Amino acid sequence: MRIGYSALLSGLALLSGCGVMTPPTPSPSVPEATASGQPAPAAPAATPTVPASFDQQLELNGIGYHVTSPNVAASNTVDVTPAGLEIDNSPFTWGADGAVTGAEVADLDADGSPEVYVYVTSTDADARGSVVAFSANKRKSLSSIYLPPIANTPAAAQGYQGHDDFAVVEGSLVRRFPIYAGEGVGAAPTGKTRQLQYKLVPGEAGWLLKLDRTTEF
Repeated sequence: MRIGYSALLSGLALLSGCGVMTPPTPSPSVPEATASGQPAPAAPAATPTVPASFDQQLELNGIGYHVTSPNVAASNTVDVTPAGLEIDNSPFTWGADGAVTGAEVADLDADGSPEVYVYVTSTDADARGSVVAFSANKRKSLSSIYLPPIANTPAAAQGYQGHDDFAVVEGSLVRRFPIYAGEGVGAAPTGKTRQLQYKLVPGEAGWLLKLDRTTEF
């Protein structure tokens, strides 16, 4: 019996030395703040998305326009470089109240000197539209085209809350936007759309987009 008992003790010692009885490694401890019920630290705020840059080449009647914009989040600009003008093809840089979303070339007054219309949309929730435009004066040099603020025409501005689009349609610059009822945060869409049609006419110090027709549908 002594021999058997000694052998049994030696066997247990051997098993222990081989690690059979070693318990698993515990998981890493939970951070004290989380374990105590306190909220975990907030993740760093995401960096605001910067709109993609804009770059487009346009041409009509032998006059070209290269329209570019960095579309930066603040103090954005539009660069318009003409080509084919007889006197001055210098680039123009203009401030943009938002991001450039499109551009078109047209000859609204049918004088053979095409204009360029650059469409800008504000980057806030209202997405208000504006236009940066230039005319090729008798194919010689550029001058700016002025679009009066919509607020200058109260009847046309009634129910305006932004979200407008621009396009050249049949010799006019067309602006469309949904009509809202109410003001501010309480304004609600009516389901109707207002369309404003502008004609290009000479102004006192350049060119003017004059409201010619208003329709609703």
